This record gives sequence, C-alpha cells and structure tokens, in this order.
Amino acid sequence: MTETRSRSGGRASRRALRSAPNVAMLPGLKNTLPWCEIMDGSQVERIDAASMDILENVGVVFRDDIALADWKAAGAKVVGETVYLDRGLVRDLIATIPSDFTYHARDPRKNVRLGGRHSIFVPMTGAPFLRDLEDKRRNPLMADLAMFHKLSHVMPALHSSAHHIVEPYDHPISHRHLRITYSSMKHSDKTFMGMTTSPKNAEDVMDMCAILFGEAFMEDHPVTTGNCNGNSPLVWDETMLGAMRAFCRRNQPVLCSPFVLGGANTPASVAASVAQLNAEALSALAYTQVIRRGAPAIYGHYLSTVSMKSGAPMAGTPEISMMNFMIGQMARFYDVPWRTSNTLGGAKTFDAQAGYESATTLSAVMHAGANYIWHSAGWNEAGMHCSVAKFIVDAEQCAMAYRMAEGLKWEDFDTALSAVSDIGPGGHYLGHPHTQENFQTAFFMPELFDNNSIEQWQAEGSVEITKRALDHAVKLLQAYEEPKLDQAKDEELRAYIDRREREIPAEDALNQDY
Repeated sequence: MTETRSRSGGRASRRALRSAPNVAMLPGLKNTLPWCEIMDGSQVERIDAASMDILENVGVVFRDDIALADWKAAGAKVVGETVYLDRGLVRDLIATIPSDFTYHARDPRKNVRLGGRHSIFVPMTGAPFLRDLEDKRRNPLMADLAMFHKLSHVMPALHSSAHHIVEPYDHPISHRHLRITYSSMKHSDKTFMGMTTSPKNAEDVMDMCAILFGEAFMEDHPVTTGNCNGNSPLVWDETMLGAMRAFCRRNQPVLCSPFVLGGANTPASVAASVAQLNAEALSALAYTQVIRRGAPAIYGHYLSTVSMKSGAPMAGTPEISMMNFMIGQMARFYDVPWRTSNTLGGAKTFDAQAGYESATTLSAVMHAGANYIWHSAGWNEAGMHCSVAKFIVDAEQCAMAYRMAEGLKWEDFDTALSAVSDIGPGGHYLGHPHTQENFQTAFFMPELFDNNSIEQWQAEGSVEITKRALDHAVKLLQAYEEPKLDQAKDEELRAYIDRREREIPAEDALNQDY
C-alpha cells in the first residue's frame, strides 16, 4: 500500500508540474531572421544626406540653456535656440556610441545583451486607463501597476518590468516616479525602465538605482533605461534634455525618440518622414555624446500614421511597417542599437482589430531587426489603456516570435530523419520514441489559443480568448513568488522615498473618482 501511494503521489506531482505555468525568463533574443531591407545602398545614403542637410541648414531647436551652451562648447553653430549641426561633428559624436551593451538585472541570470542581433521585449508603458481582470475599463491604482509588474516578472518572453505600465492615480503626480520605480524594483528582478518626467525625477531614479546596484557599479554597467521623446518636428525641450543629462552622466542608456505622427508632424510621405525622424534622432544621439563620450544610447522613435479622416493616430498600417524596415537600416548604417514599438493597437477592446494590428507590427518589427522592442504587451486604444487580457496574449505572441527568430534547430535532424524509415509509408509518428522524447519542444504549443474541435470547445463552455487570457492571468498571479529585495537595500530605498516625499510638495491629485 505504501508503494502504491508513493507511485500515485509521484504521478500527481508530475501532473501538477506539467500543469504549472512556466515562468522562467527566456534569455535575451538573438534574432537569426534575415533582415528585411527595402532600401538599397544608394537610398540609405540618400536618407542620410537629406537628414544631414536638415541638421546643417534647417537646424534643430534645443529649448534648454544648458544644452545650447554645451553645443556652443562642442563647436556647433547656435542661433537663438536653433542649433545647426555640421555633419562631420554629428558623425564624430555618434561614432562613440557603443554598438551593443549588456543590461545588468537585479538577478544576474537575467542580464540581457542589446545591439546587433540581440534584442529584448519590454511591456507597454504610460496608459492612463486599464482593462482589468474583469475586463472593465477604469483608472489604475498602484495595486494595478504592481499586478502588471508581477505579470511582467512571470511572462517568459518579457525581459523587463518597464516602469509606469499604467498610471497609479492614487498617488500624487509629484511622488509617482518614486513609487513606480520602487514597484519595478520590488516585484521583479529583471531589468526595468526609469522615469524621465522631469530632470529631478530622473535624478531620483538614478539615486534609487545607486542604492540598489551601487554608484560605482553603474559607472560601468547599464542597469536601467530612460526614454526621451522629441517634439516633432525638430524640437527637443528642457524636460527631456535635463532627464537625458541625468541618465547619461551616470552612464545609463537613453532612448532618443522622436514622436512621429505621420502626416501631422512629419511630411505626408514615408521616405521624407524617415528623413526628418532620422535627423531628429541623430541630433539627440549626438547630444548624448556631448554629455558623456561613450555613454550608451539607443536610436528611438514612436511611429504612427494619422487618419486624414479624423486626425486620430493609426496602428498596424503598411507605412508603419515600411518605416520600421527603413529605420532598422539607418540604425545599422550608423552602427547603433535601435528601439521600436511593438504590438500597438487602436481597438477599444481586445477584438480582431487589436489582434490584426498587433500581429502586423510584430511581424514587421522582427524582420526589421529591432533591438529594444518596447510596448510589447498590453497596448490598446492608441495607448489609452493597458488590457490585462491583451497583455497576456501579446506576451505569448512575443514568445512565439522569439521561437521563430531563434531559427532552425538541426541538433536532432539525423535522429528525427531515421524515424521516417522506422515508420514507413502509411504509418504515424505519435508513438515513436523520437516523438515521445521531443513532442513538448518540437513545435510551439500556445496556451491561449484553442485548437480543439467545436464540440469540445462548446462542451468546455465556449470560452473565447479574452476570458481564457484573464483566467490565465489569475493563475499566474496566484503562482507568483516575489523575488525578495535585499533587506538592507529595501530599507534604504524606502527611507529614500520617505525623505523625498517629505521634500517634494504633493499636489492635490487624489480627489478623483476611480
């Protein structure tokens, strides 16, 4: 009897193990797919020449006295707030940007390389609303942000916990950056993003990173990412430039991201839009090297085309894919890592439109060879909300894209081929030893797609993908185990937050209906 119970317990344990969600992070992706390069060499040079002409003759406005003084000291022509950048100066500066580097996570096993063929998937950020575990659209709270950080931690294809995936409305705006950064650090030991909502906020993030990783460590090791958006066309403002200086001075990478609404703040032309975007990105990339030579920096952008019917931004359009292909070529031309936006959707719910838009962009991003693949989970309604259901499915789509981009595996080719002679004409492979040994890894098996017969689907309640995704999210959250912060560092982080919240005036931002 004892032996029987032991065997039964063993089978039960194995079944439980098989049914438990897989939460181990995939290593950083090495993308083996052929790059889709839609420009020939002369066209790449044409875009480069057009961008350099913009920098030299149209100029870029830097609305920041410190940046203007820095540019004068670097030898640029400055007239008022407009900086005219000689192409030789730009090329000299961007040549010092590292072509690749490694992000160092709280758990060193989750360090990830970026640049060249090395890529990472990062969740969306910045949503003022969410669709929650009941698929209700509402204002987010800090607990909702923590939930998304936990989900980021347990989704294998996500390599980062990002930062403000959703805006926590139950904290004053002036204090949010502190709580958001702490949530990123506390609920995941993957790499994360740092807030750049003001220069001082960026300095606070750098101080918190120094507590977590050590000031000296940060001098030689990227541990977080800042995003600095430009004001297209051809303007960089004081807020973003000050935040850029905070990150670059501490040797932490920034995304230099023009914000493109094609046809609204760029010409109504794909090629001309890329020429302008390229000029904007180059001006910011060059400035990172004025701040600190050799600091890591990432060629960034946010791409959308604008509906000429309504003025609304659109996602998943052919032109966005073409611009991604072109920007990939330009970033490689300058030998710098580049960022893009991934599974963007304009749909108001997690419907077929959301799926088509996201899948179109995901495919283009992978074939464009992007490195920092941001907004990879949850984005819908043009970024106005983060959907829990879409977050879960997007993350699995990234895992599928990851598998495709890994490329062919030849290790068992001869063994698998020998099964053909074993089975012969008219047989099947289900019981063959090779199949038994490899069926779980040979072909990707999505957890969230239903491929059963309609009779079985109906018998199981006719559950559609939104409900399946929300149920899976609940399962993941129930299985979540917090990667505990070192106690001393945790206490120091909390003390820093307490001190800064006493020092920073808190706006009356809490009198809102949720």
